[in-house]
Amino acid sequence: MLVVVYSVTQEVLCLLRTDYPDFWQSVTGSLLEGERPQEAALRELYEETGLCEADGTLVDCQHSAYFAIYPQWLHRYAPGVTTNLEHVFCFVMRTPQHICISHEHTKYCWLPKEEAIRIMASPSNQSAIKNFVK
Repeated sequence: MLVVVYSVTQEVLCLLRTDYPDFWQSVTGSLLEGERPQEAALRELYEETGLCEADGTLVDCQHSAYFAIYPQWLHRYAPGVTTNLEHVFCFVMRTPQHICISHEHTKYCWLPKEEAIRIMASPSNQSAIKNFVK
Protein backbone atom coordinates (compact mmCIF):
# COMPACT_ATOMS: atom_id res chain seq x y z
CA MET A 1 0.00 0.00 0.00
CA LEU A 2 1.28 3.45 -0.95
CA VAL A 3 -0.02 6.79 0.28
CA VAL A 4 1.29 9.88 -1.50
CA VAL A 5 0.83 12.85 0.82
CA TYR A 6 0.71 16.25 -0.86
CA SER A 7 -0.68 19.75 -0.56
CA VAL A 8 -3.02 21.54 -2.96
CA THR A 9 0.06 23.51 -4.07
CA GLN A 10 1.62 20.19 -5.21
CA GLU A 11 4.23 19.96 -2.48
CA VAL A 12 4.86 16.28 -1.83
CA LEU A 13 5.87 14.74 1.49
CA CYS A 14 9.11 12.75 1.15
CA LEU A 15 10.29 10.44 3.94
CA LEU A 16 13.88 9.17 4.29
CA ARG A 17 14.08 5.56 5.49
CA THR A 18 16.12 4.77 8.58
CA ASP A 19 17.40 1.40 7.38
CA TYR A 20 18.53 2.37 3.86
CA PRO A 21 20.45 5.60 3.28
CA ASP A 22 19.18 7.75 0.41
CA PHE A 23 15.93 5.73 0.14
CA TRP A 24 13.23 8.37 -0.07
CA GLN A 25 9.62 7.27 -0.19
CA SER A 26 6.01 8.14 0.53
CA VAL A 27 4.02 6.42 3.26
CA THR A 28 4.06 2.67 2.66
CA GLY A 29 2.87 -0.44 4.44
CA SER A 30 1.12 -3.76 4.37
CA LEU A 31 -2.43 -4.78 5.08
CA LEU A 32 -3.05 -6.54 8.35
CA GLU A 33 -5.17 -9.68 8.21
CA GLY A 34 -8.80 -8.74 7.57
CA GLU A 35 -7.93 -5.08 6.94
CA ARG A 36 -9.22 -3.24 3.87
CA PRO A 37 -6.77 -1.13 1.83
CA GLN A 38 -8.39 2.16 2.90
CA GLU A 39 -8.13 1.18 6.57
CA ALA A 40 -4.48 0.23 6.10
CA ALA A 41 -3.78 3.53 4.34
CA LEU A 42 -5.18 5.55 7.25
CA ARG A 43 -3.41 3.39 9.84
CA GLU A 44 -0.03 3.64 8.10
CA LEU A 45 -0.52 7.37 7.51
CA TYR A 46 -1.00 7.91 11.23
CA GLU A 47 1.79 5.53 12.28
CA GLU A 48 4.38 7.08 9.96
CA THR A 49 3.41 10.77 10.08
CA GLY A 50 0.98 11.42 12.92
CA LEU A 51 -1.57 12.67 10.36
CA CYS A 52 -5.20 11.60 10.62
CA GLU A 53 -8.37 11.96 8.53
CA ALA A 54 -9.11 15.39 10.01
CA ASP A 55 -5.84 16.73 8.54
CA GLY A 56 -6.77 16.17 4.90
CA THR A 57 -8.66 14.01 2.43
CA LEU A 58 -7.80 10.40 1.63
CA VAL A 59 -8.36 9.63 -2.06
CA ASP A 60 -8.44 6.09 -3.43
CA CYS A 61 -6.62 6.42 -6.76
CA GLN A 62 -8.35 3.23 -7.98
CA HIS A 63 -4.95 1.91 -9.03
CA SER A 64 -3.24 -1.29 -7.94
CA ALA A 65 -0.22 -2.97 -9.46
CA TYR A 66 2.17 -5.81 -8.73
CA PHE A 67 5.83 -4.97 -8.29
CA ALA A 68 8.96 -6.96 -7.48
CA ILE A 69 9.91 -6.86 -3.81
CA TYR A 70 13.39 -5.42 -3.25
CA PRO A 71 15.83 -8.20 -2.23
CA GLN A 72 16.59 -6.51 1.11
CA TRP A 73 12.92 -6.85 2.12
CA LEU A 74 12.20 -10.42 0.97
CA HIS A 75 12.74 -11.70 4.54
CA ARG A 76 9.53 -9.89 5.56
CA TYR A 77 7.44 -12.13 3.32
CA ALA A 78 6.62 -15.83 3.18
CA PRO A 79 9.21 -18.03 1.45
CA GLY A 80 8.86 -17.85 -2.33
CA VAL A 81 6.94 -14.56 -2.35
CA THR A 82 8.73 -12.15 -4.70
CA THR A 83 5.98 -9.73 -5.74
CA ASN A 84 3.61 -7.47 -3.85
CA LEU A 85 0.26 -5.93 -4.77
CA GLU A 86 0.38 -2.20 -4.13
CA HIS A 87 -2.82 -0.16 -3.68
CA VAL A 88 -2.29 3.56 -4.32
CA PHE A 89 -3.89 6.35 -2.30
CA CYS A 90 -3.30 10.07 -2.05
CA PHE A 91 -3.75 12.17 1.05
CA VAL A 92 -4.43 15.77 0.05
CA MET A 93 -3.83 18.60 2.50
CA ARG A 94 -4.36 22.33 2.26
CA THR A 95 -0.79 23.19 3.22
CA PRO A 96 2.30 21.23 4.22
CA GLN A 97 2.39 20.59 7.96
CA HIS A 98 4.91 19.53 10.58
CA ILE A 99 5.13 15.75 10.55
CA CYS A 100 5.83 13.48 13.53
CA ILE A 101 7.91 10.82 11.79
CA SER A 102 8.12 7.30 13.15
CA HIS A 103 11.24 5.25 13.84
CA GLU A 104 11.04 4.03 10.23
CA HIS A 105 12.31 7.38 8.95
CA THR A 106 15.10 9.77 9.93
CA LYS A 107 13.77 12.91 8.31
CA TYR A 108 11.20 14.34 5.98
CA CYS A 109 10.82 17.22 3.57
CA TRP A 110 8.12 18.77 1.41
CA LEU A 111 9.22 19.11 -2.21
CA PRO A 112 7.63 20.36 -5.42
CA LYS A 113 6.16 17.54 -7.50
CA GLU A 114 9.00 17.26 -10.02
CA GLU A 115 11.71 17.23 -7.34
CA ALA A 116 9.80 14.62 -5.35
CA ILE A 117 9.58 12.38 -8.42
CA ARG A 118 13.33 12.73 -8.91
CA ILE A 119 14.37 11.69 -5.38
CA MET A 120 11.93 8.83 -4.77
CA ALA A 121 13.74 5.49 -4.81
CA SER A 122 10.88 3.34 -6.06
CA PRO A 123 9.65 3.51 -9.67
CA SER A 124 6.08 2.81 -8.49
CA ASN A 125 6.33 5.75 -6.07
CA GLN A 126 7.64 8.00 -8.84
CA SER A 127 4.82 6.91 -11.12
CA ALA A 128 2.15 7.49 -8.46
CA ILE A 129 3.35 11.06 -7.89
CA LYS A 130 3.53 11.74 -11.62
CA ASN A 131 0.06 10.34 -12.31
CA PHE A 132 -1.97 11.29 -9.25
CA VAL A 133 -0.61 14.52 -7.76
CA LYS A 134 -2.85 17.17 -9.32
